[in-house]
Amino acid sequence: MQIYLLRHGIAEDGSPGQADAERALTAEGIKRLREILKRARTASVNPSVIVTSPYVRARQTAELAAEILGYEEALARSAALTPMASPGDAWAEVRALKGEPSVLLVGHEPHMSSFTGYLLGTPELRVDFKKGAMVRVDMFEMGVRPRGVLKWMMAPKLAL
Repeated sequence: MQIYLLRHGIAEDGSPGQADAERALTAEGIKRLREILKRARTASVNPSVIVTSPYVRARQTAELAAEILGYEEALARSAALTPMASPGDAWAEVRALKGEPSVLLVGHEPHMSSFTGYLLGTPELRVDFKKGAMVRVDMFEMGVRPRGVLKWMMAPKLAL
């Protein structure tokens, strides 16, 4: 299984009384994500499933990814991709998709960097996961503990 992890794009600053989960992408965030996702498409990113955090900015990122990558199915939502979620809970969600060839997961920091380390079997590993960054991890073991190999990371500055 190929697992793609995508951090949401640049989002608006929070305002008093606004829940963090309700922050939306900015126009600049959308513009940059479009360019990043076009690069991902040229790298043959073709997810069979897209799962997103329920937060607005992540859902908007997932919707944009679906549009640009030609994904036509419904997006799945998972609380296991929220900022402070457990990597173990996210892994349980991925394992439930075991028969899928490729999965795109859209989420937040610090979860994306800690989940990357978890997938690689090194939970202490930390990754500088910028907004709009994408990682590909190929899984060669889908057991209770994941064992994957990092294939690439696309940082926004390199993609643009």
